[in-house]
Amino acid sequence: MTQTQLQIGPHTVQPPVVLAPMAGITNAPFRTLCREFSGGKGLFVSEMITTRALVERDAKTMRLIHFDGTEKPRSIQLYGVDPVTVGKAVRMIVDEDLADHIDLNFGCPVPKVTRKGGGSALPYKRNLLRAILREAVTGAGPLPVTMKMRKGIDDDHITYLDAGRIAVEEGVTAIALHGRTAAQHYGGTADWDAIARLKETVPEIPVLGNGDIWSAEDAVRMMARTGCDGVVVGRGCLGRPWLFGDLVAAFEPGGAPGGGAGAARPTLKEVAAVMRRHAELLAEWLEDEERGVIDFRKHVAWYTKGFSVGSEMRKRLAITSSLAELDDLLAGLDLDQEWPPGADGPRGRTSGRNRVVLPDGWLEDPYDCAGVTADAELDTSGG
Repeated sequence: MTQTQLQIGPHTVQPPVVLAPMAGITNAPFRTLCREFSGGKGLFVSEMITTRALVERDAKTMRLIHFDGTEKPRSIQLYGVDPVTVGKAVRMIVDEDLADHIDLNFGCPVPKVTRKGGGSALPYKRNLLRAILREAVTGAGPLPVTMKMRKGIDDDHITYLDAGRIAVEEGVTAIALHGRTAAQHYGGTADWDAIARLKETVPEIPVLGNGDIWSAEDAVRMMARTGCDGVVVGRGCLGRPWLFGDLVAAFEPGGAPGGGAGAARPTLKEVAAVMRRHAELLAEWLEDEERGVIDFRKHVAWYTKGFSVGSEMRKRLAITSSLAELDDLLAGLDLDQEWPPGADGPRGRTSGRNRVVLPDGWLEDPYDCAGVTADAELDTSGG
């Protein structure tokens, strides 16, 4: 396949592949792993940062915005509901040289966010969306501002085309669209046709597609089918940071048209080595071995998916609290196992829901901004 590149302001992203921000996942250690497999190619975004917490210099938040010296460009995702607070956060990033690229999250479908009017509920309020984007772009100065969103609240309240035009008018550099509504959550099938329609609606700026990219082949197919300028990979890389190596290979000259040839199929021994490194990186980052290994536990099921590990061993791996204990357990696995067919395909959250929790009267007027309060800024998942 012909090599493709993505332009985000002054930053050339080659191949056009972006790691999706995922709360509790895309911290510095996981970004390091993904960059190592990609050879440093692609764009790797921080986990979602709430603007209020950043402005207030919350200790946990300040740790989350730490970038390794090798991360270039430094990409940070912000979540906010108040234009003034978003503006302050963006100016803080610029003034203190905290990042090189700012992404704004309007895709979070979590009920405790949408019930306050935040996340994927917010683009329904067109004027509020415009005000936030205007403050962000104005405050960012030379830094490019992008945004990530969903199709809308549900099939009766679709917002992505209006939001796309507003973004262009306010100077947003690129848009990523998750081809699901908030009501779908992570269930069902992503609507790639919506990504194509957004590209047709905002030809002035790059459009990135997100949703159901489980392999490099999926990424290549999405770009060919939708005409989008790049892809955002989220759940597909859970327990599979080597997917970014596959993606780089698929987009390089001579890469397989379908992206499938040469895909990484590590043995369990190779997977175990990555698991050990991931845990060690977390321990170093948190400056606490026990905390690092405990934080790593959530990744165990993703890494071992499809392998013959056994329920008892999975349970023991999921309650480890030291690197030595993890080493012992990994050494006890049947490490000669080849990559199993059951390890491919969907991973992570797949649940859907039919009703989106919204503030009272939220859908009565798509322009009235009343009802959005600062407590919508919660430390929770992106989407």
